[in-house]
Amino acid sequence: MFSKRRLSGLGCAAAWFCIICGNVSAQPSLPGTDLARSVSGQFIVTSDPSGPPGWLLAALPGAATNTDVVRLEPALLAVSAERIRQQLWRELGISSKSPWRGKIFLVLGPARSFDDNVTVVSEHFADGWDYRVTLPDVLPRIRYLRALTGVVLLEYANRSGGMRSAEVPAWLTDGLSQQLLTTGTVEIVLSSPGLTVNGLWESRTSASQRGIDPLAAAREVLQDHSALTFEQLCWPTDGQVSGMDGGVYRASAQLFVNDLLKLKDGPQNVRAMLQTSPHYLNWQTAFQNAFRADFAQPLDVEKWWALQVIGFAAHDPGPTWTPAASREKLDEILSVAVDFRTGSNSLPVYTKVSLQAVIRNFDSARQTEILSTKLRDLELAELRVARLLAPLTAGYRDVLAAYLGQSRPATLTPAGGRYSSSVPPRASARDTLGKLDALDAQRRLVESSIKPDIWRP
Repeated sequence: MFSKRRLSGLGCAAAWFCIICGNVSAQPSLPGTDLARSVSGQFIVTSDPSGPPGWLLAALPGAATNTDVVRLEPALLAVSAERIRQQLWRELGISSKSPWRGKIFLVLGPARSFDDNVTVVSEHFADGWDYRVTLPDVLPRIRYLRALTGVVLLEYANRSGGMRSAEVPAWLTDGLSQQLLTTGTVEIVLSSPGLTVNGLWESRTSASQRGIDPLAAAREVLQDHSALTFEQLCWPTDGQVSGMDGGVYRASAQLFVNDLLKLKDGPQNVRAMLQTSPHYLNWQTAFQNAFRADFAQPLDVEKWWALQVIGFAAHDPGPTWTPAASREKLDEILSVAVDFRTGSNSLPVYTKVSLQAVIRNFDSARQTEILSTKLRDLELAELRVARLLAPLTAGYRDVLAAYLGQSRPATLTPAGGRYSSSVPPRASARDTLGKLDALDAQRRLVESSIKPDIWRP
């Protein structure tokens, strides 16, 4: 009997990716016959003859010419899966000779749309775990990489487990799959030809040289959006995982994994987290134990990650915002989105409140969470804000830092102003509210002189 449950590392995204875990006493009943096997024997490609009949998405012109879509074919899929596993092992410092334990059955079915479900079924036997990945024969490249990355990480983690399946964090699956997407997809994602030209099969490939900076795509996204906090990375929404947020979650996950692997024992600790995950109820405990030398307490992860984001943005902050754009960005940072209810039975109303309202009405833990994020956003804004609003941005930053008891190192902003470190250990709520009110009054005067941007062709 199977029992469904959501695993955060391979969680559902827009209803196209899910995990089914269970315990069975016999070999899995797999549809179809073996069509191809990888060289190691771990990946076995089969077909799903029970799939819906009718036209195939693979035959449509759009599917044939879209370079962001992969057209799966049994022989190429077996080779591609093997290469993806080898590339992941290089990223995590795992020996290529490391023996696998669980077979991975890749079941191909006819695609009806680019949003067809991708499912992974984990089955436990007396001697370990096997996996079945059901894939449409045409799907977006990132979804294909995410599915293969997820099941490969899960198989590695479950090698040391028993009856309980490992839980792989979403940020690790998405961060590594994004890393694969930006480095070497031509070599590891093998797509069957989609067009015939003069009687010859032709495949269209879009390749970018990103060997120098594998984070180039993430850098482009995060120039105009703040990276997610560690807490947000731990609990992504379906829309974020599927890329509906403009790629902010995916870019943040890639940067987080990239920086995590750069720690002294980063790859070793990630491997330890995966290997011990089956022995804990959640991946957070496994992560904390594996990275105890780097992060003694959970809050240390957030502090480290905030510094990494600031350093990343400072390396290449992008063009300076116009005064009008700076005003809009500052307004966005200095407000907090909340759901407000006028009564116990009324529907929530989306609204925005000021930082002062957060300090007056929210409990200490919630204040710290919100204001720490705003503090980081102000630090990032200082790198690109227009000169006219640079002192105000620094002022807000200093007030929040003082209230949170955080030091303020000297910083040179693109606007040319240097702000010295003279922050009290911890400012009172009353003092902080007074300073925020004064900054708001000053900001209204400055913003009144800013004219809207006028775009001319």
